[in-house]
Amino acid sequence: MSRRHIALLYTGGTVGMTRTAQGYAPMENFAEVLSDLLDGYGDRLPRCTLHAYADPIDSSNATPADWLRIAADIAARYDDYDGFVVLHGTDTMAYTSAALSFMLRGLRKPVIVTGSQIPLGVERSDAARNLITALQLAASDDLSEVALFFDQRLLRGNRATKVSAQRMAAFDSLNYPWLAEAGIDIVFNRAALLPRPQREAFALPAAFTHTVLPLRFVPGMPLAALDALLGLRPRGLILECYGSGNAPDRDPALLDMLGRASADGCVVVACSQSPHGRVAIGTYAAGAGMRAAGVIGAADMCFEAAYAKLHCLLALGMSAETVRDQFPVSLSGEVGA
Repeated sequence: MSRRHIALLYTGGTVGMTRTAQGYAPMENFAEVLSDLLDGYGDRLPRCTLHAYADPIDSSNATPADWLRIAADIAARYDDYDGFVVLHGTDTMAYTSAALSFMLRGLRKPVIVTGSQIPLGVERSDAARNLITALQLAASDDLSEVALFFDQRLLRGNRATKVSAQRMAAFDSLNYPWLAEAGIDIVFNRAALLPRPQREAFALPAAFTHTVLPLRFVPGMPLAALDALLGLRPRGLILECYGSGNAPDRDPALLDMLGRASADGCVVVACSQSPHGRVAIGTYAAGAGMRAAGVIGAADMCFEAAYAKLHCLLALGMSAETVRDQFPVSLSGEVGA
């Protein structure tokens, strides 16, 4: 049986950087350093072809247009490879992973997103371990979804969130089990994996042109903050609420503003500031008026998934009403029943 052939997309990030007098910067000989690493494993790893971006993306600068670029690159090469590994910076890795899951729906091959906290070739780097295991996972018959691999943890791409800027275990999935754990052996949690679909159903928009904005409620927040955001005419607004979806309702002007925004075609979504749990609008009286104002709940979606999903649905040209209907529906395993 021939070795699986994996496309390795280097889009940017710490994994491909080197130390300079001005701090970390993209290394000029990344392809050579990578080749030296992989050659040492011979045929114990799948075949790998590097596709390095000429203009590596600093993930803190990543935009939805970059999500689309990566998704389009995978779609264009989809028939040529058995799986894909995307090397990406950690700051916005979870956003990109979630967005890829919504654009590359119906995947029948693995797409593994990974990176590192310390550059490849630097002492104590986690890059080689993450990369080698990601390549093995991308060659697996067990996976047919977008997943994020980091420090022994394989997470569903749209269930992952960055939890640490310092620890090697930078990502976790707080509302969904890990898909696999890579210790001495790679042990899959088969009950947590998406079943392989009958056919692909990619949904890549032509472009991302709509504005989606977040607003985090804090005690004493002036309504002028919400008014200023709505003045930008967003098509999507994500409210980071308290607990199970509560917002301050003492001032009826807040709910009036949200109701008018919904009526004007803005899709308003309520997430929870609590990283673990589920939004259930109306559980408490303080949140009951949200439903009347047209606000929909994100259930147990993490913020990154909710943000990327709202962007992706709006970019497909759906009406606000259709987006409100589609948002609670699980498209790629991002939300529980």
